[in-house]
Amino acid sequence: MRRLQISTRAGAAYLLGLGSFLALTTPAAAHVKWFAPYNVGAQPDQLHEVLDSNFFVLIALSIALIAFGAFIETTFIGKAILRALDSVTGILNIGSEYIMRAIVGVFLVALWQHGGIILTPELKTQSTFIPWLQLLMAISLIWRPTMLFAAVGIFFLYGFALMHYSVFHMMDYPIFLGIAVYFGALSLNRKVFSIEPVTFLRWSTGLTLIWASVEKWAYPEWTYALAVSHPGMFGGFSKEFFLCAAGAVEFALAFCLLATPFLRRTSAIILLAMFVGAILPFGMIDAIGHSAIIAVLLVVIGDNAPANNNRQEIWRSAVAFSGALVLVIGSYYALHAAIYATLIL
Repeated sequence: MRRLQISTRAGAAYLLGLGSFLALTTPAAAHVKWFAPYNVGAQPDQLHEVLDSNFFVLIALSIALIAFGAFIETTFIGKAILRALDSVTGILNIGSEYIMRAIVGVFLVALWQHGGIILTPELKTQSTFIPWLQLLMAISLIWRPTMLFAAVGIFFLYGFALMHYSVFHMMDYPIFLGIAVYFGALSLNRKVFSIEPVTFLRWSTGLTLIWASVEKWAYPEWTYALAVSHPGMFGGFSKEFFLCAAGAVEFALAFCLLATPFLRRTSAIILLAMFVGAILPFGMIDAIGHSAIIAVLLVVIGDNAPANNNRQEIWRSAVAFSGALVLVIGSYYALHAAIYATLIL
């Protein structure tokens, strides 16, 4: 009975914490580069400006929630939640491939119809063949054997964008590489290095969102500019605290996509709510631009992998999150300094 009370209270506290984070940061889910002026080569806020007391408090809270979630997964509460999810997300599991093909296909048709875009709204091109290539890629997704053409096309478009934009800028979009691997592996009916294709979707999406979260700390002024056209997006908080919290929440949720089944499916549900919630205030550009991420999140939610039973994952998750935070922030600033000769500290 005592274990029941502890587990129930733990589950309630965990969901309350996640719900609070969601309510706090949903307005920041829009990709700022699509809606406000930005300069990728500009000097980011230096680390001594980013790593303030709010940052460390929010990161500590993130670590606590992740460890808490890993603990809940090992209890009957976590297993019951996963079973409940399985009972209502079976169609997502069975139809995951068709979800990816349909949504990415519509996304590519939208790019063709708009024209002048390489994979994502802020990557512009004057090329006239890129839109038609994207239409052919969309058509190729109708049949499984021809999905390989879409996979090769995505790799080509990513490389084409790299020729016109910096490696640093393209680190915003490894999700497309994961989608390309996914379609290619399914088309050839094989795994890649014995790894399931859906795993590449999770990894690439997690990395995309992890990298983007650092932007909220390094370039808060980009979002400040966005707030001019969307007053009230900070929800009554100071703009400095809001952006610090938004970055912490996005980093933590993105990290969870790389973690255990309970953590990644819970995270995917929250991220899906955030991205869908951002469509109404930010419109069709946001809907189309984030459609690939939304498709991946639906697939992750429907992935019915069994719950983790190893309680060592509680501290492993906390340690891995801390290591990932140091590694990603360090890589973000080091890569930017190497390309644009900016200051780090």
